[in-house]
Amino acid sequence: MGLCIGQIDYANCFPIFSALRKNFDCSAYRFVRGTPSALNQQLLAGDIDLCPSSSIAYARSAQTLRLIPGLSISSVGPVKSVKLFSRLPLEKLDSTRIGLTVESETSIALLKIILQKFYRFTNEFIPVVVDESSAVGDTCPAILVIGDTALKWSLRFPDLYQYDLGELWFSLTGLPFVFALWMIRDDVVSKLPWESARVRADLLDAKRIAVSSLGELVSVSTEYNWMEPDALLDYWKTISYDLTPWHLEGVKTFFQSAREIGILEREPAIRFF
Repeated sequence: MGLCIGQIDYANCFPIFSALRKNFDCSAYRFVRGTPSALNQQLLAGDIDLCPSSSIAYARSAQTLRLIPGLSISSVGPVKSVKLFSRLPLEKLDSTRIGLTVESETSIALLKIILQKFYRFTNEFIPVVVDESSAVGDTCPAILVIGDTALKWSLRFPDLYQYDLGELWFSLTGLPFVFALWMIRDDVVSKLPWESARVRADLLDAKRIAVSSLGELVSVSTEYNWMEPDALLDYWKTISYDLTPWHLEGVKTFFQSAREIGILEREPAIRFF
């Protein structure tokens, strides 16, 4: 029996998955593509076995999941692909309506923590489907946009205020922000211990290979030709794929803050595979 791996189709995940497919025998793996929020649901439903998934999803279902050590999708400062685009400066967004992407639960939680806990704002939040044809409007003067769409919006709307949530979090806490953790289901570890250990080793080696060959990956990532090669390489170098004790301190601070503003009922235990 092979393992089913959820694959996020964002540029920040390309290095790991590209290195995995190129350098390892993936014949025993089945890959399912989707957005972070969609893969969260599939992981919890048991439709996939493991994936890089929203940090907040782990917090809500930690009793059924284990973290794969040493792996994350994080920022230490700017992340570039999780941004609040606004017609107004940040200090004037109190009491306004803010649109939220439906693609990421963690980024939504992070924005609410920044605005409610740190800035003491009161906002109305509404879900919006964000794509390249969307725009910030009068009724919704700011929109949270993530992933490749955020990178494209950064080029498309240079006149809007752009607030990088990774940068804001780091300036407020001095800690990395972990947007996604690699998670594997408890029942998969129990039923398929050898296969689970193998994919853990493959992923850690794929990370090492990817981080050391980002320049080479730029030339083969043809699906991201809407970015200049230097800009794509700079973006990948911005992402932290590690999960160090410092990253975990950021995770725990995020969970604590989410509990403080009512997003979480309790802070989960950190359990590794």
